[in-house]
Amino acid sequence: MSDLPEDEEDDLPLLKGRDGRDRSTHARATRAFVLHPDIRADKSRRLPEHGLAEAISLAHALPELDVIGGEVVRLPRVHPGMLFGSGKVADLKARFAADDIALVLVDGPVTPVQQRNLEKEWGVKLLDRTGLILEIFADRARTREGVLQVELAALSYQRTRLVRAWTHLERQRGGFGFVGGPGETQIEADRRAIDDQVIRLKRQLDKVVKTRELHRAARRKVPFPIVALVGYTNAGKSTLFNRATGADVLAKDMLFATLDPTMRGITLPSGRKIILSDTVGFISDLPTQLVAAFRATLEEVLEADLILHVRDIAHPETGEQAADVADILQSLGVGPATPMYEVWNKLDLTAPAEREALLAQAETRDRVFPVSALTGEGVPRLLDAISAAFDEEKTERSLAVPFTDGRRRAWLHAEGVVLSETPTDTGFAVTVRWTARQEKRYRDLG
Repeated sequence: MSDLPEDEEDDLPLLKGRDGRDRSTHARATRAFVLHPDIRADKSRRLPEHGLAEAISLAHALPELDVIGGEVVRLPRVHPGMLFGSGKVADLKARFAADDIALVLVDGPVTPVQQRNLEKEWGVKLLDRTGLILEIFADRARTREGVLQVELAALSYQRTRLVRAWTHLERQRGGFGFVGGPGETQIEADRRAIDDQVIRLKRQLDKVVKTRELHRAARRKVPFPIVALVGYTNAGKSTLFNRATGADVLAKDMLFATLDPTMRGITLPSGRKIILSDTVGFISDLPTQLVAAFRATLEEVLEADLILHVRDIAHPETGEQAADVADILQSLGVGPATPMYEVWNKLDLTAPAEREALLAQAETRDRVFPVSALTGEGVPRLLDAISAAFDEEKTERSLAVPFTDGRRRAWLHAEGVVLSETPTDTGFAVTVRWTARQEKRYRDLG
């Protein structure tokens, strides 16, 4: 962001952090307060109190913040200029001053104009839900691809907030030459600087994505199925991943503890080998900038032969969280052809009566596995089911593989599905016995 003017750079949400990337003003302003607008006209499937609790958990995910408290603000309608009514704005201003609040987090969308007006009225910095999630992702990204994707998403977000810079954006730079005219406004110059940086980031990201595609192509040659863990953030995916693989992936009671995908090859108790993938957690109202920027990372899910949807079954809104995950998977293009198991995690946090009811309910449903990744309860049964999922019915096929298609021929032999092979004038007549999953993999190699 060095191409932006100094005063504009100070006004954007992200500033320099411990890794040299832009971070926030949290180093100077750590006392924060969370507001959850409950707008009467909005039809939400969640209770506002649970939404506030999730927003506070999001704020706690940033170590720089000292979250003083939060409040649900009930609104009959959104006020275009200030979001809240004038009386509520005045009341909150007094409270923020008394508690020395320096950062206000609004759990919902805030327009640039509303953000500018509220910051000016309250004398604080303000982040909406998108800005807060971008802050968390910027703090957690570790891989080169993750860092680039976060920066790309942040620039896309920042480009829409340039109105916050107030007066200096109204200035104009003089034209060039003798008859240059009024020239471009400062805001146009800033947008152009951001657009140039976006182009550079996309070029760098393209190179990283091509490298990852080579890795993915190499994995396709490995005769092991891929199992992907997906689920709402903080559902316990990384704990289950560690339990199954013996790895030491960061697993905390914290939203977005995992950002970059992790893959491990493991041998199941049955002896079958698989590749297990841990992915970033989903969340309701995921910023559109992040959905687009992280599509490449989430493509690991599209490559999976089996998806494990890990649910925090002890959460009061586990059903709503599951619906959010289903919506995001559908938006990513995950279709019904990919088998999916539901893993009801965190049994250890349920009351005895609730636990018995959940176990009884799971017995009546297919592809549902109650577990506690923390204690290990139910995990052996889940691993056995994963192994059995790949003991599919096999069918015989006759294939004509040309000489020029050595890659596919090598893959067939690596998979161990070749029953016979006869040379022909143009290639090989190959008889195979394979599963539907293996046939799909073979077709994808084309």
